[in-house]
Amino acid sequence: MNKRWQDSYTEQVQILMPEHINGASRLFGGRLLSWIDVVAAVTARRHSGCDVTTACVDHLQFLAPAHMNDTVLLTGRITWTGRTSMEVRVDTYTETKGVRKHVNRAYLVMVAIDENENPAPVPALLLETEEDKMEWRAAEKRKEERSRKRVEG
Repeated sequence: MNKRWQDSYTEQVQILMPEHINGASRLFGGRLLSWIDVVAAVTARRHSGCDVTTACVDHLQFLAPAHMNDTVLLTGRITWTGRTSMEVRVDTYTETKGVRKHVNRAYLVMVAIDENENPAPVPALLLETEEDKMEWRAAEKRKEERSRKRVEG
């Protein structure tokens, strides 16, 4: 059964507290990466109906900082599916005084696994809009680049 990205869309909301902040008074990147990984895993689990494991954090771009007491929103959506793997885009925003600002985008490759921890088949992704098709094409290019880098070693 094919699925739409909306079927597995995920959101997580945090308020930045002192334990999330680094020495420069900004959100610690490692904390954000942890949150991104959880959002990607939930998104991939919802799409595949299986447990998942992170295979790759392919692209992580910090666009702006987040500060103490900011509300942080993370959103996850499937952008590509293979036989057993899925690419998940996670966007991070801050919300301050009603204004939302895009602060991070990450792409992760997640692999569905069965009860024996072997790769498991995943549903195909339905591409319904031009944006869906653009995301898919971009994901295909990232996949090719990962493959090229593996070969070059």
